[in-house]
Amino acid sequence: MLYKAQHRFADMGPRKMRPFAHLIYGKNVDVAIEALRFYPNRGARLIEGVLKSAYGNAEDKGCQNLEGLVVHEIRIDGGPMFKRIQPRARGTAFGILRRLAHITVILADPEAIAEAAGTAQANKITQPAAAQ
Repeated sequence: MLYKAQHRFADMGPRKMRPFAHLIYGKNVDVAIEALRFYPNRGARLIEGVLKSAYGNAEDKGCQNLEGLVVHEIRIDGGPMFKRIQPRARGTAFGILRRLAHITVILADPEAIAEAAGTAQANKITQPAAAQ
């Protein structure tokens, strides 16, 4: 089963958070939280909070194997941008884009991932060649 958490309109640009998303993708939840805890960056704190929220959602839904959950999917999507103006020399202006991000974390059991991959492989085998 999949367990999901989102943080929409996070006050940080997505490019600053994506390296931390790549760092924890596919890892166990406990290992991912420990990895993010030792980074001093604000992006790591934001992703860690969403990861803990997804873990709490799994606990609330009655997940049987909490220790075996892995980060199945993590997305850092761009959100809307606030357009601001910075005054410059001789009456000119310089545009500033304040970027926001949407963070999505999906956790899954390794058994559920294996079953989904197995059924997809079985469906691919049983489909006629013309349908593929």
